[in-house]
Amino acid sequence: MEIVWILLFSMLLVSNADQGFNIRQHLSTVTRYDAVKGVSQNLFDPSEVSHECTPIHINLVARHGTRSPTKKRLRELENLAVRFKELVRDAESRNSPLRQIPGWLREWESPWKGKVKGGELISLGEEELYQLGIRVRERFPSLFEDNYHPDVYTIRATQIPRASASAVAFGMGLFSGRGKLGAGQNRAFAVTSENRASDTKLRFFECCQNYKSYRKSKEPAVDALKEPVLNEISVALAKRNFLNFTKQDISSLWFLCKQEASLLNVTDQACALFTPSEVALLEWTDDLEVYILKGYGNSLNYRMGVPLLQDVLRSMEEAIKAREEKHPSGSYEKARLRFAHAETVVPFSCLLGLFLDGSDFEKIQKEQPLELPAKPPKSRNFRGGTMAPFAGNNMLILYNCPVDSSAKYFVQVLHNEQPIPLPGCDGRDFCPLEAFKERIVAPHLKHEFDILCNAKTDGPKLKPASKENLQG
Repeated sequence: MEIVWILLFSMLLVSNADQGFNIRQHLSTVTRYDAVKGVSQNLFDPSEVSHECTPIHINLVARHGTRSPTKKRLRELENLAVRFKELVRDAESRNSPLRQIPGWLREWESPWKGKVKGGELISLGEEELYQLGIRVRERFPSLFEDNYHPDVYTIRATQIPRASASAVAFGMGLFSGRGKLGAGQNRAFAVTSENRASDTKLRFFECCQNYKSYRKSKEPAVDALKEPVLNEISVALAKRNFLNFTKQDISSLWFLCKQEASLLNVTDQACALFTPSEVALLEWTDDLEVYILKGYGNSLNYRMGVPLLQDVLRSMEEAIKAREEKHPSGSYEKARLRFAHAETVVPFSCLLGLFLDGSDFEKIQKEQPLELPAKPPKSRNFRGGTMAPFAGNNMLILYNCPVDSSAKYFVQVLHNEQPIPLPGCDGRDFCPLEAFKERIVAPHLKHEFDILCNAKTDGPKLKPASKENLQG
């Protein structure tokens, strides 16, 4: 009886800790856009853009919306149902107190059971991009007042269906009411894609041989960094639920939690097995993987994205040239809209120096390694759920300001629709174009894609994690 009371008290403590903790904001790159949109990690007072400054061009780099589990993960979930039954039978054979085993776990079957294909954009993901398209048009009405033409509003996506479907959903929102098709007065628009094997702007990670080698070489090290956390949590969950969970079980349960919370809005099953502090640790392990394999963990991760950065800058310069030459509105490009993947958005954010302080930004400009993100409960700027949630995006708005201002053209970066400070522009979010080009873009342009990605190297190096970060 005393054991039962202790367990009930422990459950009450966990429940109290859960109050005010929104697990949907802590799912790394499986986070839904609505869970983090408008959430600021640091106090930041955005610039007040003068009403005399006119937006003349927009660049958008967006991730696809919420998607279903991929084919490989569907099999993992079906195998998890079999594993649950094994765990329950094992507990019964040991005469464990069965009332401690969550009721849902005994009869659980994958909600995607029998599904043989996965990875597609789901209706929630369609809605994310559709609403984003509407908000972008409402926020920058002068940019979208012209009649549609594919050379004025360029929409590009990778050849992966969930990315192109996201582009279509965004376009339907952006141009809603602008056509004559159906009750919604929709209109047709073009979405273009490059061959995935040669798409160096949006799928550079698939075209870069040196990166593929680097990633393959580092995956075992990433697994080794995760292992102590998974072992620690497997022991804790086994004690609370009297089930012999392994570290692989914890990995699968965490994956299930993320899918249930993001895709099904279910947080009282797999997610409820973990305490908030355990969720924070699991989120951190995911973020370590993003950091090492996609982010600041190695300069190759983001410098292979130079073709995309060049494309962004080129589009700005073309818009300025058209304006300087007084081309009529509707005769030149006003928006270049791109839809891709977390493997695109994270490196592009790193190229801009987002989520770094000034000293770390100086290090990446000098190609010096950074420390890994600090382990909870320590705070960190690098969070996968903030950098690249489903439908996560960076918008670069080019402004033309009055001649008597300090500069004529400015760039403002919006991350997930919020102004964000640029370390390369002294922490400002409204940056003179020349400063943006000189301090943020130019240092990367000395790296040519073919040399970075196809020249033989001794292999990129990653600074090992500090002992403090791993044990803190």
